[in-house]
Parts: sequence; structure tokens; C-alpha cells
Amino acid sequence: MVRSVGVPWRVVTVFDLRYSAASLRKGRRTGRRPEPTPIRRTVAVYMWARVNSRDRWVSRWAAGEERQARQRLRLTLGTIRQRVNATAAGRLALEAADDVDVVPARHRRNGLWLG
Repeated sequence: MVRSVGVPWRVVTVFDLRYSAASLRKGRRTGRRPEPTPIRRTVAVYMWARVNSRDRWVSRWAAGEERQARQRLRLTLGTIRQRVNATAAGRLALEAADDVDVVPARHRRNGLWLG
């Protein structure tokens, strides 16, 4: 689901108590418990995946990414196998495997954070 830019799906306000360095020094100096400072944080949620955790589109997209990553890995390893099995003067060409770069698959993380 896509919404126009600038309109959040949900706005959440979180209230928290934090100790500042000044309040910790003051508490240490007076011999009393430091006094926390109230902090209010507001977060605007612009992505549907963060609003509706029951929606399955992120997992379906990540599963597709995972399939594609496995296919790319199979092709790369097939290339490495072909180069290594190519004999040079009756011996296996093991140094040829260093020429092929195997890219790490980041499908699940990308599906969760970029989706």
C-alpha cells in the first residue's frame, strides 16, 4: 500500500524519563537521588509494514529476494566449479577460484528494512 508523500500512517508519542549529566552531577553533589528529566518523542510512521504487523507482504517480498539470492549463488558457484575443474597441464586450476567474487546474500535483512 502506498500513501502520498508527507502523510504518515500513524503518529506515536512516547513519554520517557532520562537522567542528564547535569542532574547526575547535582544528585552526587547534594547526596540525593538524581531527578530525571521528562522527554517527549514523537514518531511518524510512513511505511505500512511498520503500522500493520499482520500484513504478509514483507515476508512474501523477502521470500522472493531469498529465491533470487540462492539462484545467483548457484550460478556463481557453478562458474567457480567450471573454472576449478578446467585442467591446466593435467592438474586442477585451483587459483582460478580466486577470480570469482561471491556476493553475500542479504535478502531477509533487506526485506525487513528496505521494504
